[in-house]
Amino acid sequence: MDQSNRYADLSLKEEDLIKGGKHILCAYKMKPKAGHGYLAAAAHFAAESSTGTNVEVSTTDEFTRGVDALVYHIDEAAEDMRIAYPLDLFDRNVTDGRMMIVSFLTLTIGNNQGMGDIEYAKMYDFYVPERALQLFDGPARDISDLWRILGRPVTDGGYIAGTIIKPKLGLRPEPFAKAAYQFWLGGDFIKNDEPQGNQVFAPMKQTIPLVYDAMKRAMDETGQAKLFSANITADDHYEMLARGEYILETFGPDADKVAFLVDGYVGGPGMVTTVRRRFPGQYLHYHRAGHGAVTSPQSKRGYTAYVLAKMSRLQGASGIHVGTMGYGKMEGEKDDRAIAYIIERDEYQGPAYHQKWYGMRPTTPIISGGMNALRLPGFFENLGHGNVINTAGGGSYGHVDSPAAGAISLRQAYECWKAKADPIEWAKSHQEFARAFESFPQDADALYPGWREKLKGHK
Repeated sequence: MDQSNRYADLSLKEEDLIKGGKHILCAYKMKPKAGHGYLAAAAHFAAESSTGTNVEVSTTDEFTRGVDALVYHIDEAAEDMRIAYPLDLFDRNVTDGRMMIVSFLTLTIGNNQGMGDIEYAKMYDFYVPERALQLFDGPARDISDLWRILGRPVTDGGYIAGTIIKPKLGLRPEPFAKAAYQFWLGGDFIKNDEPQGNQVFAPMKQTIPLVYDAMKRAMDETGQAKLFSANITADDHYEMLARGEYILETFGPDADKVAFLVDGYVGGPGMVTTVRRRFPGQYLHYHRAGHGAVTSPQSKRGYTAYVLAKMSRLQGASGIHVGTMGYGKMEGEKDDRAIAYIIERDEYQGPAYHQKWYGMRPTTPIISGGMNALRLPGFFENLGHGNVINTAGGGSYGHVDSPAAGAISLRQAYECWKAKADPIEWAKSHQEFARAFESFPQDADALYPGWREKLKGHK
């Protein structure tokens, strides 16, 4: 059934919809299945995303028609389909009237992903008007809060050198805490990896007190504040809250130095929002493990990593992993810097929409996955700044001297880029950075050919 007379209006202008401020706009790469017209399939998609179904129903009235989602733009050659969703369509909290990402996804990435006349449809951008932004939580804490704790300027406080305890699973409480201490002697930030929590061989109630003791000893020895991101992910929100409360109680007077990590993709938006609202004083660390199932360029359905990051800021994530933009081990390209820009800036032109955030706190880009000191200068040059958290596991624990030396090499790499220095020349006067060449010779060969000869006598 062709529903384009009701669920499409190609006379609508995008600039007018944005100016009106009463719609969330979504842009998709959509292809109908063979034998189905593009506009008819697009209209069916909009119907299924809002008030319609595959037949006319007698219960529809004029008010219902007023909240139809409308296809307002199609470009069949580019597979570009854009839909305007009236704000009234979206579910609102009973308790406080706020909007929710669950409802946004249910409508915009819901049953329409399994429709028989759609070959694929993947959201690559969306636009949120000012009124809707006012109804999402946004971050309670951001990177400026971490800079303040670290004694840095709260504007452009720079690179936060972090790590993930490796191996990601298999350490008992004492070795885990020892590994944390060894890194903190040189670095700033440690996160649990996404599967770490309360394994039988490393119970949380044994591990966390030892980690806090390691933090205190490292702070005493270095005279510097340290940060820990504790994974409180769980199926049960009450379990998650119990973990969070236990961790804060354990860290006591240093509880401000604790972030809470949640596996926000596998756990879902409810997990992120629960932590955002129950623990507004903590930095909310969104780990996106599993997101590639829908965001990978290989996937033609779901949504992109750009959309995921944008949603995380609405939900209130203080920081989210954004990949390594082709400089680490994970899938990505240099142009993925757009994923960082949309969450850290107050406005940004995305692939479809120019989004203003109207002062909503930023979400920090967290860089993780195969990074080390040798890869960082090129990464910073591509991104254009170093105001990120970088968690380098192998890049720290794989340093030939020590995890602390690995951490120091990371910071020296940032300082090298900031000074616009040649990395080989920089290495000659920065021992830990120089030893990173010995630690990661394959990367050194690829990035800095001839380094062995140039650094001879400077090891």
